Amino acid sequence: MPEVIFAGPEGRLEGRYHPQKDRDAPIAIVLHPHPQFGGTMNNKVVYNLHYAFHKMGFTVLRFNFRGVGRSQGEYDQGVGELSDAASALDYLQSMNNNSKHCWVAGFSFGAWIGMQLLMRRPEITGFVSVAPPANMYDFSFLAPCPSSGLIINGTGDRVAPPADTRSLVSKLHEQKGITITHEEIEGADHFFKEPHMDTMIDTVTDYVKRRLTESTR
Repeated sequence: MPEVIFAGPEGRLEGRYHPQKDRDAPIAIVLHPHPQFGGTMNNKVVYNLHYAFHKMGFTVLRFNFRGVGRSQGEYDQGVGELSDAASALDYLQSMNNNSKHCWVAGFSFGAWIGMQLLMRRPEITGFVSVAPPANMYDFSFLAPCPSSGLIINGTGDRVAPPADTRSLVSKLHEQKGITITHEEIEGADHFFKEPHMDTMIDTVTDYVKRRLTESTR
C-alpha cells in the first residue's frame, strides 16, 4: 500500500494511494469518521470501502484529516477537514488528469464532509454516504444535491439513528434530476460489525458498478 504525503491547508497530510494501470481509470477518495472519537483512515469501514473501489477499477486515495496520525494541524470542527478533503481531491486529480469519473465516499463524520465536498466540486459524479450522522450535523446545505448517490446505514445504528437518516433521504428524494438510492442493512450497527460489513460492501459495490455502466449522471 503506497504511503503518500501531500500538501494540505495546514501542512502535510498523510494518505494511502492505490493507482490503477489504466490512465483514465475513475478516481475516488474515502473520508474517515470523527477525529476526536478515534476516527482514522485505517478505520475498518474506510479500509474496506477503499479496497472495494480499487477492486472495481478505481484509483483510490484515503487520508488522515489534520491532527490524525502523521497529518499536521489540529481538529477544526469540520471546517478545516472540508479543506483537507478538497486538497486530497486536488492531489488525486493532479495525478489522474484523464479520469472521467470522480467519486467521493465517506463514513459517519466523513460522510458529512463528503456531502459538503460534493456541493463545492461539480466534477464529482457520484457519492457513497455510509451511516451519515443526520442527527448530529445539519445536511440542509444539500439544496439542491448536485449528483446521484447511495446512502447506506444499519437498522441497529445507535450513533446515527435510522429515523434521522430516513428523514434526510426523504428530503433529498423531493429533488429533481438526481436519484438518491437508500439501502438499510438489517441489524447492522454504526460500525457494520460482522457479519454486516460484507453485506454493506457488497451493496456499495453493486450500486457503483451499476452507475459506472450507465452513461447518465
